[in-house]
Amino acid sequence: MTRTHLIDPGPVNIGEAAKASGVSAKMIRYYESIGLLPPSPRTEGNYRMYDARALHVLRFIHRSRSLGFALEEIRTLLSLWNDRERASADVKAVTLRHVADLDARISELQSMRDTLMTLANACHGDDRPDCPILQSVAGEGDESGGTDACCH
Repeated sequence: MTRTHLIDPGPVNIGEAAKASGVSAKMIRYYESIGLLPPSPRTEGNYRMYDARALHVLRFIHRSRSLGFALEEIRTLLSLWNDRERASADVKAVTLRHVADLDARISELQSMRDTLMTLANACHGDDRPDCPILQSVAGEGDESGGTDACCH
């Protein structure tokens, strides 16, 4: 039983595969070169051709990338997807590790945002050249994120 919901259009060229999957032709070639996508059969003219299964894999990769999975995580997910004997716990473990990584990145981004807002709030934003934002980025001022005469 096939997982695709579309009628099999037969083999398509790389441009059509890109359009159908949302993955650029350049990235399709890259995914083939790193073994994430099996090598495509070629025509006599050496054009790549992609069948319904390849398109489904490309959509899987595209969706995984849109969820922020790294290439090695996608490689693992593809391996699990192709393994009908897999335990769903293995898939869940990969996903939860990814969620933990996302949580750490969100925390880092929130910290950056808070620091930038503190600096922006400390700046008068007027015609004077003194700027605590630039001083902080340059490493000048105190440890709390930069000080300067215009903001005291």
